Amino acid sequence: MKNLIFNLGFATILTHELDAMTQSEWRLLFILRNLPEQSASDAFVILHVPLIAVLLWLTNNESEIIKNWSRIALSGFLVIHSGLHKLLENSPNYTFDSYLSLWLIYGGGFLGFVYLILVFVSWLSKSDKSLATNRIL
Repeated sequence: MKNLIFNLGFATILTHELDAMTQSEWRLLFILRNLPEQSASDAFVILHVPLIAVLLWLTNNESEIIKNWSRIALSGFLVIHSGLHKLLENSPNYTFDSYLSLWLIYGGGFLGFVYLILVFVSWLSKSDKSLATNRIL
């Protein structure tokens, strides 16, 4: 269940980035918004290639520690990302008004939050089992 929630959250942010192209999201980003329109849109797309490659590598890493912590970090980012969109919604360059855009942004934030809760619950469960084992000994 936890993997499914994570993968759905990851899929929402990736799909949001497709939507972000149609919404010219680079106009909201500090560095890119100062570039000429074509340069900014090209940079926005090009920067996503290494970014997505690194995220795929980290969140599917053979090392359980790297995989788990990168999934926690990405899920936390999904929550923060939805908050950033809420803060930017009154900007004149903000155009993420459609139900699709809102579902991808806030749905991703919700899925990230659910994933973090599932991780926390699993940690508590492991901690309780560890405590019970130590009491028996």
